[in-house]
Amino acid sequence: MRLSTLAVVLVALLALEHVYILILEMFRWESAATRRTFGMTEEFARATKSLAANQGLYNGFLAAGLVWSLLAPAPLREPIAIFFTSCVLVAGIFGGATATPRIWIVQALPALITLLAVVL
Repeated sequence: MRLSTLAVVLVALLALEHVYILILEMFRWESAATRRTFGMTEEFARATKSLAANQGLYNGFLAAGLVWSLLAPAPLREPIAIFFTSCVLVAGIFGGATATPRIWIVQALPALITLLAVVL
């Protein structure tokens, strides 16, 4: 099945969001802007830098999978998009439950909307 134009746009935006998160977590974790975004002290950011970088890498894998779903041969696009969008959704639900409910809005909701666009 072919992905709709809306689904393609939403998958691409979801991938870009995860590239942005990768950048924040891997390369900008200790910056003042990132600390404000995540509500962290300088000391906490320094202490958790390696954990954040690891988390950022996982976000990069999600972004790569989403991009792959757009570049894969037609018969594979939809199942790959469903898998990686579902991974983002599950990560967002878990993050919202265990870290901060804000993640439900920032990560899980966009993933849910994208997943619906892909499957409908």
